[in-house]
Amino acid sequence: MIATVLAGLAGGWLVAMAYVYRLRGRARYASVQQYWRKSWPVFALPNAVLYLFTRRWARGPFVPVDRYAQLAQLAQHWETLRDEALAMQAHGGFDEARRQGSPASFDVGFRTFYKYGWSRYYLHWYGYTYPSAIASCPRTLEILSRFPDIRAAMFAVLPPRSGLTPHADPLGCSLRYHLGLATPNAAQCFINVDGVERAWRDGEAFVFDETYLHFVTNDTDAPRLILMCDVRRPMALPGRVFNAAYSLLARAVQTPNDARDRRGVASALFAALAPVRARGKQLRERNRPLYNALKWGINLALLGAVFGIAAGALASVQWLLPA
Repeated sequence: MIATVLAGLAGGWLVAMAYVYRLRGRARYASVQQYWRKSWPVFALPNAVLYLFTRRWARGPFVPVDRYAQLAQLAQHWETLRDEALAMQAHGGFDEARRQGSPASFDVGFRTFYKYGWSRYYLHWYGYTYPSAIASCPRTLEILSRFPDIRAAMFAVLPPRSGLTPHADPLGCSLRYHLGLATPNAAQCFINVDGVERAWRDGEAFVFDETYLHFVTNDTDAPRLILMCDVRRPMALPGRVFNAAYSLLARAVQTPNDARDRRGVASALFAALAPVRARGKQLRERNRPLYNALKWGINLALLGAVFGIAAGALASVQWLLPA
């Protein structure tokens, strides 16, 4: 029984990865290597479960904001949010994430973005409100508390003449909301989601599915400041039950703005392994074949551990069931 279930699980994972790589949406990855590096295929199967139970009107790359009962009203407060974000920025709030070795720099979710100059300031994260944000952005938090569809929120800034390369976010437990606060207000500053472009404008918002392949460009001389939120994925009841457990992974990657804030389990592990990662980068520079062999060996060992845990759980259930 256990072997059959594990084989089915492995087969389902392969089918889900093939679906994401070749069939989902219109944009295509340039290669299998890009898919493995930029799409977190380890999450393909649970994400596919979420796609299956997502409401039909919310399955495309962009989702109408007005389909949410209250979310469309958030944009009315954009000037208040902008003023508080700019004040926080003036006091260096965005700088901590880019300062190597700071509590904010060990961000397992967004770590690859910092090399492009992108930065963020967390406000709320899946049930946790940041003490740093309570001190620096109280009006913003009060406004956000009126919108129950928001599960997480942050301010995010992208510098001039910069961008983010094609990628897909790992967890599909939410959709992504963007509200322009201080943007170039130009077509040259945009996000492309599954081949569809949307430019940011001050006071304007849109919602998209960040698990589609997307990239960002700011080809202007002005920075782009936005409010970025994770919002509820509209789903049928079975999917909502599954998503309640799946969202625990999002809580695990919680990252502080500074020493006043709490850190999630995965984020803490990422910070603890920082010296190992630094030595790995040195090895990559000296001996890339050996580095790649070790990297894939570790990844396969972790995948084997996941299946081992699943096998153990199934064995426990089988033992508890009557003969």
